[in-house]
Amino acid sequence: MATPMTRKLFVTTALPYANAPFHLGHIMEYIQADIWVRNQRMSGSEVHFVGADDAHGAPIMIAAEKAGLTPQEFVGRIAAGRQQYLDGFHIRFDNWHSTDGPENHALSQDIYRKLKAAGFIISKTIEQFFDPVKNMFLPDRYIKGECPKCGAKDQYGDSCEVCSAVYAPTEVKNPYSVLTGATPVLKSSEHFFFQLSNPQCVEFLRSWALSDNRLQSEVANKCREWLEGEGGLGDWDISRDAPYFGIEIPDAPGKYFYVWLDAPVGYLASLKNYFAKTGRDFDAFMADPQTEQIHFIGKDITYFHTLFWPAMLKFSGYKTPDSVYAHGFVTVSGEKMSKSRGTGISPLRYLEIGMNPEWLRYYFAAKLNAKVEDLDLNPDDFVARVNADLIGKYINIASRASGFITKRFDGVINTAWATDSDEFLSHIRAAAGEIRAFYENREYGKALRATMEQADYINAYVDANKPWELAKNADNNARLQEVCSRLLEAFRILTIYLKPVLPALAAKVEAQLNIGELSWADVNTPMADQHKVNAYEHLMQRVDIKVFDDLFDPPAPAATAAAEPAAASIEPIAEEIKIDDFAKVDLRIAKIVNCEHVEGSDKLLRLTLDVGEGRTRNVFSGIKSAYQPEQLIGKFTVMVANLAPRKMKFGMSEGMVLAASAADEKANPGLYILEPWAGAEPGMRVR
Repeated sequence: MATPMTRKLFVTTALPYANAPFHLGHIMEYIQADIWVRNQRMSGSEVHFVGADDAHGAPIMIAAEKAGLTPQEFVGRIAAGRQQYLDGFHIRFDNWHSTDGPENHALSQDIYRKLKAAGFIISKTIEQFFDPVKNMFLPDRYIKGECPKCGAKDQYGDSCEVCSAVYAPTEVKNPYSVLTGATPVLKSSEHFFFQLSNPQCVEFLRSWALSDNRLQSEVANKCREWLEGEGGLGDWDISRDAPYFGIEIPDAPGKYFYVWLDAPVGYLASLKNYFAKTGRDFDAFMADPQTEQIHFIGKDITYFHTLFWPAMLKFSGYKTPDSVYAHGFVTVSGEKMSKSRGTGISPLRYLEIGMNPEWLRYYFAAKLNAKVEDLDLNPDDFVARVNADLIGKYINIASRASGFITKRFDGVINTAWATDSDEFLSHIRAAAGEIRAFYENREYGKALRATMEQADYINAYVDANKPWELAKNADNNARLQEVCSRLLEAFRILTIYLKPVLPALAAKVEAQLNIGELSWADVNTPMADQHKVNAYEHLMQRVDIKVFDDLFDPPAPAATAAAEPAAASIEPIAEEIKIDDFAKVDLRIAKIVNCEHVEGSDKLLRLTLDVGEGRTRNVFSGIKSAYQPEQLIGKFTVMVANLAPRKMKFGMSEGMVLAASAADEKANPGLYILEPWAGAEPGMRVR
């Protein structure tokens, strides 16, 4: 297989808004990009894969205010919880930063100054919606009403999710404030605009978006509609009035950049931050004509990434993106994810209940292609794909061959037969170019189908040669060693084909086969004759469909008569107390340092808690029916810290953790310990 020229790549995913933990759609996008990046690295390319939190804007400011925090504190708490998701799903960014970092402030202001000097920034006095109750100008997304184009109700003030129309907030019919429900009033304010309507800008975007296949056909067609539709492109409002959490506009007191100006600049800022840490020259890298800039995004933000972003870069003298790859949304069994319907899935919950992250990586990859299509997660399909492909086809090869090699031949394989003309290996190797190209073109489903075709071919060899039959007669030892060695060599090649999708499993295989890190260059280089492999260890377990019972959010109870839901599932509110009564209860954040079963008890778990006292506490909790100890170790919860110690049959209990349950625990046996927001530390008091 010929080795293509290596590349210099700057790769990003869309920046998640820093107002909530990651959801499943984020994880799907990161897995898609991570697979592409790993394939490039296996090809020897230089790849810099960076991400960041989108930290600015009115929603962050408003959420922080509600939480009693500064915006920086609020964003910091969200950021503190990110790495557990990325590590958990084997997503390997080189750097994770924030759009509130100094690099982003400097780069955003530099881009603005250059756009202004080039004549692309103008000011206009505009009428803007103002919330008379909240006493602030309303961001587009805090205005809702009827779409002025199609009439759809409850649409945001900048674009319609039904017909994809883009419009000014003042065009919305029957508007209302999302914050207070008040009818907004119009007030005048000076705003700054980037002139997207400038003929130079339109000409550039038509060339950039509609040529060179840098966009998928569906996205390019949408860009053509925007560029050539009635009225053409309008100028883009890039400023917001105080109060606003964001980056100040130079020489304009009380004015801030609209979040969608500085958010994509965060891509460059994260790379610059990373290069500063590693001693690289950011300016030289971005000026190099060989550098490629690649963005993976969701289909809902194509307008910003295919119009605003390239135009900003072009006319401020920065490099424009080489490709923008959009993907669809994640649905569950054909429906939009929804807690009320019981189709909500938390990525962290997926990890907490012990589901293998590479099951999800494989499943997503099997359903991803180069089109802008939604991806559906169906439990039955999930189980069938993982169990049939990964266990039944791929891992089955190693499990059938490794035992004979280690027990009969002391782990030594024989590859003297593995010549370039060997028909068996040549057939498997011949698929490498096609599979590699599928990964390059983001046709992951095709890559995995082609890989499983090779797995079928190898398993047919197993059935034809029946190593278990050969093992019955010592006279067949030479043949048995050759057959099993062939199978392990074939398994090694399949592992290369799957490594971009299954990096952790590939690492286990590399250790088991006693070889170095596999890359595409290793397809044609078999293991050496008389190479010694390690004893086979179980690589991956099957999926049990029952695990999905614990994965999905429970559906909300159906509404019946007004009093029935409370009577059936929710306890009546207790007798009224005064604030002084509540103040007597000292609630603290506790870290569960250890958790174990209590011998002789059907209900209790023994928790070892760190409450920030410089020592740990021992607490017995009746939550055994709901949790396994390994699910809780390392988690944070809330405990009553000033409860008098209680001597129990099994030892002293020094407090009580808080958990929620229904009124009738027999009818609704769910039990849920309280878990604080990311960023909380042991000993913090709950007020």
